Order: sequence, then C-alpha cells, then structure tokens
Amino acid sequence: MKPLALVVLLLVMSAPVARAAEAVPLPADKQAFGTARSAASPVWFTLGHQGLSEIFFPDLSTPATRETRLLVDGEPGRAHTEPADPRSLTFRQRLRGDGWHAEITYVTDPQRAAVLAEVEITAQRPVRLTIDHVPMKGGSEVVSTLPSGPVRHAHGTFVVGFGKGVAKAALDRGFGAVAREYAQGWRAYLDGLKRPRSADRRLYDMSVMVLAATEDKTHPGASIASPSFPWAFGFDRSLAPELGPYALVWPRDLYHVSTAMIAAGDRGFAERSLDFMLREQQQPDGHLPQNTRVDGTPVWLKVQLDQVAAPLLLAWQLDRRDRSTVDVLRRSADYLVSYPNAPFSEQERWENQDGYSPATIASAVAGLVCFADLLRRNGENADRYLAVADEWQRRVEGWTATSTGPYAPKPYYLRVTKDGKPDAGTKYDLGDNNPADVDQRAVVDPSFLELVRLGVKRADDPVVANTVRVVDQQLQEQGYWHRFTQDGYGETADGRPWNITWPTPTRTYGRLWPLLTGERGEYELLAGDRDGAARRLREIEATANSGLMLPEQVWNGRGTQSATPLAWTHAQYVRLAWSLDAGRPVERPDVVADRYAR
Repeated sequence: MKPLALVVLLLVMSAPVARAAEAVPLPADKQAFGTARSAASPVWFTLGHQGLSEIFFPDLSTPATRETRLLVDGEPGRAHTEPADPRSLTFRQRLRGDGWHAEITYVTDPQRAAVLAEVEITAQRPVRLTIDHVPMKGGSEVVSTLPSGPVRHAHGTFVVGFGKGVAKAALDRGFGAVAREYAQGWRAYLDGLKRPRSADRRLYDMSVMVLAATEDKTHPGASIASPSFPWAFGFDRSLAPELGPYALVWPRDLYHVSTAMIAAGDRGFAERSLDFMLREQQQPDGHLPQNTRVDGTPVWLKVQLDQVAAPLLLAWQLDRRDRSTVDVLRRSADYLVSYPNAPFSEQERWENQDGYSPATIASAVAGLVCFADLLRRNGENADRYLAVADEWQRRVEGWTATSTGPYAPKPYYLRVTKDGKPDAGTKYDLGDNNPADVDQRAVVDPSFLELVRLGVKRADDPVVANTVRVVDQQLQEQGYWHRFTQDGYGETADGRPWNITWPTPTRTYGRLWPLLTGERGEYELLAGDRDGAARRLREIEATANSGLMLPEQVWNGRGTQSATPLAWTHAQYVRLAWSLDAGRPVERPDVVADRYAR
C-alpha cells in the first residue's frame, strides 16, 4: 500500500477573492454538521453531496470556505453520508466514481481551528488524486503532498486549517488522536444529559448534539438557525447585505432551541441564550430585532412581537427573577404594552406580513403573564401587565377568527387580519411569488395552535376545534402541514430555487414543514390523543436524511433544498419526545394555563 499524505493549509487574508463564483454557497441540504465541543476550536464543517461544503470560521455567522473535495482523475464522486459514531458529530462519506470508491471520515481538532479528513481509496485502475479547495472570501494558500504518480490504493489525511501553521500542527497530532479527543468531548456531553423513552436513540442524540453545535464559541448563547444558505439567499445579494439569513440568530428560534435544551437537561445552554437575548440583542427601547449576527449586530430590523416576548417566556422557564434580569426584562414587557396598536405586529412569525396574528398574540399574552408572575413572586405589583394580557386574551377571537370565510366549520382562526376585522373581505399580497392578492378570510395557518400550547386557550375550545378541521382540510398532506394557504416560499414546480427577484413572474411553492408536525403532536397531547402525538414523532423521524439531519421542508417524504439541518426542527423533535414521556407539553407555562385554560 502506498501512503497518501495530503495537507491543505488555509491562511485567512484580508484581500477579497476575485472569482465571483467563490462567494456562492453550495445547496442548503447539508448532509452533516460538525464541530468539537472545545471552545479552543472555533471552526464548524458542513458536508454536501460531494465532500466538505461550507466551513465556518471564526464564528457561525461567517462561512470561510465554499467546498473542499477529493478529486479522482479530476472528477468528484457522489457521496453517501452517515454518522461514523452514534455519540459524536463524527461523519463518514462513502464516495463512488468511475471505477473507484473511497471512504472519508471528518472531525475537527478540539485544540485548534482545523478540519481533518481521513481518506481511504481503492481503484480498479491507477488514478491521480487531487484536492479541490475553494475559499469563500479572502486569500488562501493551499499546500499539499500527493503521490507523484497514479495509485490504486491509498490511505491518508488532509487538513483544512485557519491560521499559520495550524493545519500542519493538526496533521502532526495524527487523525486517530484528534478523532479520539473529538469523540470523547461529545460522549462526555451526552453522558451528562437525560434521554427520553419515546425517541429514536440515534436521532435524539444527534438532534441534541446538532443543537449544541449551533451555539457560537466566541459569543456564548448565540445559536444560529441553520448552517446553510437556501435558494436565493445563497446567490442573490439583493436579499441580504451578506450571506444569510439562516446563519444568524433569531430570538424565536433561540427560544425554541433553549426550551428543548432545558428538557434535555442542558440548562446552561438556555441560561446563556437568555443572557445573549438581553445583553446583546435587546435594544434600548426593549424590543429585539428580527435577527442579529452572533455578535449581536442587528441585520434585519422588522419588529415581531412574539420575538419581543421570547425572553419573558424563557426567563419564566428558568425562574430567572434576580433584580438585574427583571429590570432588563421590564423593558421588553413595557415595549409590548406600549407598542402602537398592539397586539398588531409589524411581522408575524413567518416574517412577511403585518397584522393581528393568533400566534403572535398568544406569545405576547403568555409572555406578559409569565413576566407578571416573576414580578409577583418578587413582591412587586404586576396588575398593569396582567390587565393588558387579559384584554388581548379576551379579544383574540374578535381580531382573528372569521364567521364569514369560505371554509367550514366556522368560526375559524386566520393566519392574520390586516385590520382586526376577520369578517371583512380585506385582501393582501401574500408575497413569495403569489400572482394575486388574496382575501384574508381564505388564508389559514397551523400557527394558531400557539394559543393552546402556551396556555392561552383550551385544547377543546370550539374555535380551536373548528380551525384544526379547516387547517387539516386545506394544508395537511400525509402527516405534515404547509405553513399557510398558498405559501410560496419553496422551489418552483420543476425544482428550481426560490427567488423573489425573478426577471419574469415565476410561481414558487412552499412545501411541508416537519416542525409543524411536532407542534400538532403537542396539541394532540393536550387533546388527550397520546397515540396521535407518538405518530407525529415517528413522522418527524422519517424526514431525517442519511446523516440524521432534519430539514426545514419536505416533499414526497424527503427533504428539499431548504435549510438543513434546521435547529428549530431538531428542537421540536427533542421537545415532543420529552412531552410524550411527560404526557403533556413540557414547555407549556403552567401560570398561563392556570389563568386561562383550566
């Protein structure tokens, strides 16, 4: 056997890369996502269909490379990805090409910013091996020793390192030693957590590790939505000032991930998340921006009242009522009650509509009641916040449930109303390449179930029951749900990527969201249907790809080129598993349910 030694040394430079193609990420359906547990290694890798896709360095909002592939006679192979170790983020790809096959195993060095790949290749004929490496931005130096001539079989390691001498230092340690330390870090982490009875063990452990890996190492508590850049967000610079927005921190996603981690036993993750919300994201007037980089810099600036309520809910989950925390939380509570025309929100949770949203109102009501409970237990008067919460809870149907819409049974909740008049035929532009304005009474959304999960309405409330039937008629397909009527956030009919700046009108179609399946499972537990909830857990499990990554959207039972892994989907899976064990949604605030839903 002729040994193969491959070293790729990447030096980050300030000069931009001339080739425009280098700034375009690979498709967003990542097959794996990995990093070391150690904070000394601020580097994260993703795997695509042909090898390493984007590597993030020095933080999770910064993709530093586009791809690094093994080429055989100048051609890449097609990869099948799988976990190489069920208890760490170690992954193996089996590649096949014309007359050859290879196995590559990936880890990062816990002691430095380096990604290591161990390669073993066998060919039916002598082949030449090279490494194709494409940085995203900045200059890079690639150094490699390869066999000078063709080989039939070879075994070795290549390294992508950030900083002078980093790659060689990682290589000198040897892949075996690095991989053992890497795996031990993740195994020790999992050993400190609980595991539910209800979940698939491999997917559950992977989900918890993926969630932990989404936290930035330089900015504790900053957890990104996904290490991927779906559709036009990867190539249309008019949509964002930089690559994104999934590699950013959204307070909503951060809340869902944090509550899942509380259930899993990693309370420290949620504590850091709350601190990040309050110290880095909260603005002086109390609101939290639509999203931020991992350093807290706002990127998109729209106000979403459910995200303003997120730290109030999370603080209650953590029983954080020390004076300094409560004083900062008060800013967000005051912002909610003083926001003009509240609970009218500049955006609801699907980002592109203003109006009165049942889901947003549920979060705002629950957030105010939770904050009031923290105040009361500190001996403070909370009547102001409770009075507003009670009024919004009483009026949510009048603002958002229609008795004159086209579906039955009536009344049923709408996605949003533009004017707080759900029986009016007000029309609005759905956006996302929809061809015409739509009557607000014809647009429904499973998100109304936030009213039940957060304790604002009972599971057997008649309007809730009506809306469940309407939503199932309009949006359900094989155990999964669309976000709302005529959702256009997805690929074209022939699979081309979503964009909203097409030169000519082009219809796109939002597919099915597994996280909505998890939300339905939480509702079914409250409705007394445990078997239904257990079925929802299995349906989420069925959407995992071979690397056990859970997607944002699925079509025909498989993930699309939407954001994968999506942290929110993994969090919903973890939380539903624990809810099944408990017999009730573990995240539901009792103080809210006791006030409105008992």
